[in-house]
Amino acid sequence: QVQLVESGGGLVQPGGSLRLSCATSASIFGIPIMGWYRQGPGKQRELVARISSGGVTNYADSVKGRFTISRDNAKNTMYLQMNSLKSEDTAVYYCNAVKYLNNYWGQGTQVTVSS
Repeated sequence: QVQLVESGGGLVQPGGSLRLSCATSASIFGIPIMGWYRQGPGKQRELVARISSGGVTNYADSVKGRFTISRDNAKNTMYLQMNSLKSEDTAVYYCNAVKYLNNYWGQGTQVTVSS
């Protein structure tokens, strides 16, 4: 079992920044793939960014150049740095971990981009 706890969401103005954190209950070394997903109002959940244990990353086209995913093995924590936020980034953001073909999810953290 892997437990994931997100933090760092909140209300921010367009153009602002936020950093989301995802703390894991298991050693992050043993988690091959971790990622951030989001679900906006009336929308399906979508992939935002993903990172492998080797540090390979991929991003949704809508966030490339604005968001950066990273993982700190010593702290067993994954991050999502979000810059130049837009109103369309408003969503609940979920942390995801894939281990032994099992998907684990956090409870989600709300990000609202509004003036």
